[in-house]
Amino acid sequence: MDTSKFDIADYLDSNEMIAEYLNAVLEEGSDTDVITAIGHIAKAVGMTKIAEETGMSRPSLYKALSDGAKPQFETIMKVLRAIGGQIRISPVSA
Repeated sequence: MDTSKFDIADYLDSNEMIAEYLNAVLEEGSDTDVITAIGHIAKAVGMTKIAEETGMSRPSLYKALSDGAKPQFETIMKVLRAIGGQIRISPVSA
C-alpha cells in the first residue's frame, strides 16, 4: 500500500480555511509554528504569486519561511499582505 506525505497546503483552498488555520496556530503555537504556518499558506497560495507581490525572490521566500528560520518582521508583514491577511489585536478577557 502506497502512502503519501500529508501536506496541509493541499487543504488551504479558501480564504476562510487559511484564516482559521493561521488563527489556530497563533492561539496555540510558538513563534516557530507561526512562521511554518505562514510558509504553508504561501505554498498553498503559490510562491511565485507571493514573490511577485512582495518583491522578494522565490528562493528568499523559501529560506525565510523554512523550518528554523528567523525572518524579519517586515518579511512576515509583506507575506501576510500578499496572502490577503492582516494582524489584529483583541483584548484578552481575564
